[in-house]
Amino acid sequence: MVFYPPSWAPELPIDPPDSITIAEFMRNEKYGRCPLSQSRNPFTCGLTGRTYSATQFFQRSESLAKSLSKRMGWAPNEGTCWDKVVGIFSFNTIDYIPAAYAVHRLSGIASPANAAYSEPELTHQLKSSGAQILFTCIPLLDIAVKSAEAAGIQKDRIFILPMVGDKKRVPFQSIEELISEGESLPELEALSWTEGQGARQPAFLCFSSGTSGLPKAVMISHRNVIANILQHTTYESVARKQLGISTQVELGLMPQSHIYGLIVVSHTAPWRGDEIIILPKFEFESYLAAIQRFKIEHLIIVPPIVIRMLQSRDVCSKYDLSSVRFVYSGAAPLGEETIEDLKKIYPKWTVAQAYGMTETAVVVSSTSEHDVVNRSSGSLLPGIRVKIVDLEGNEVTECDKSGEILVQSPSSVLGYLNNEKATTETFVHDKDGRWVKTGDEGLFTKSPSGHEHLVIVDRIKELIKVKGHQVAPAELEAHILAHPAVSDCAVIQTPDDRSGEVPKAFVVKSPEFAKQSEDEVAQIIIKHVADHKSHYKRITGGVEFLDEIPKSPSGKILRRGEVL
Repeated sequence: MVFYPPSWAPELPIDPPDSITIAEFMRNEKYGRCPLSQSRNPFTCGLTGRTYSATQFFQRSESLAKSLSKRMGWAPNEGTCWDKVVGIFSFNTIDYIPAAYAVHRLSGIASPANAAYSEPELTHQLKSSGAQILFTCIPLLDIAVKSAEAAGIQKDRIFILPMVGDKKRVPFQSIEELISEGESLPELEALSWTEGQGARQPAFLCFSSGTSGLPKAVMISHRNVIANILQHTTYESVARKQLGISTQVELGLMPQSHIYGLIVVSHTAPWRGDEIIILPKFEFESYLAAIQRFKIEHLIIVPPIVIRMLQSRDVCSKYDLSSVRFVYSGAAPLGEETIEDLKKIYPKWTVAQAYGMTETAVVVSSTSEHDVVNRSSGSLLPGIRVKIVDLEGNEVTECDKSGEILVQSPSSVLGYLNNEKATTETFVHDKDGRWVKTGDEGLFTKSPSGHEHLVIVDRIKELIKVKGHQVAPAELEAHILAHPAVSDCAVIQTPDDRSGEVPKAFVVKSPEFAKQSEDEVAQIIIKHVADHKSHYKRITGGVEFLDEIPKSPSGKILRRGEVL
């Protein structure tokens, strides 16, 4: 059985164009974007207030492209896109997307790299992608230079994206110098793409963490991104119209190297005329101060930030957060109990979730402000179809029965670079076409209004199998986090002679319970779970205490690390 978007969701207004760059789609009003004259400034620095109008934003991108063209000898219609790959290894900045658009203007590929990468990880990405240029920032410069050298990138091809507080003098040119140079250079020739080139040619090489081994390079085409922008904005247009919202101010805290920050924050929002307040990285009081200063209405965040707010209510109370209307959480599930706790403090906030992945570039389902179910990740976006397949390979034909999520969407990506095996395993075909095997377990349920909502249960490979029963770590984590003794936690599977596998909890104690011994707190947690969950979900594997739960920048628990 195939599941579809809700009946209230409009059809896409146009077929996603397949022969233009993302930047052309973002700039040209004929495709339906909010008119430039009515748009807010797309990106504003949340620390300094530095900003550019939408028109200036595109002018800077064009000037940067002209400068790169001169320095590298790259012409828009010569060579292949694989000859013009540019790495971006930086914290968030209002200049991040212009760097990507500049290389797209030359028919090249941008490869955003996680700012938390170590030298070997960044070297792997630069080598795998074939990057010829690296944009970075001074705080990450040491790793960037060593990785660039290891990948064969010359030092005169390393350029700096300015950050607040830069004081160190470095022998590298900044993006500002390149843009200034480009302003006086001749105009570039127009791109002359063949029909369908935007659907075939990668715009981004985003490295997905996957489930094992080194990250894989996901090839995301221009049309993939354009499709998801259209899908998401069309879906949200209903609630925004009901609420009388034309444009709004949104938070740009998610890493722009992560698919969530790259597409939802840095593309979908500006296309509909919204202003994004960019913060380089998460610092709690800077985050709160930005909400107050810029009167941010829409928070795009991840579960760890919600948890931090619940744990630091006294700090939050010092700031005026009354502008916030909508809290949008993604990248990892947010527990129902956590949502309810947040709404007790901020009852006027609508708290919602979304689901997506790099391989679907990005959003598959999203919660509309007019149809919220706390435990769900919302309904399917226009143009998306989903199948649920159980462990025996049978299609699920009813609601409230779980299985692996398979997705079909115009935003489904091209595949993995130089990895045919992984591509074949993830992108499968049947009589209904090409599907993305997500590796996530989920189910559909009906909202009170009667619309189908997607509920994420857990990663298939992370499910704990206890004597024939399946236990979702996310469910236990949400329950454990609801106890005041716990500041953060992660649940994993651990071997057991009798049951095969059993749950084990890694816990960070809350400050209120700092004086109690670990044994005492462990017994409190074990009893808390035993009193409320089925016998096979009990924390039989014990409780271990950590100072911090290892997580990715998007908030996903790193269960494959040495600690967990």
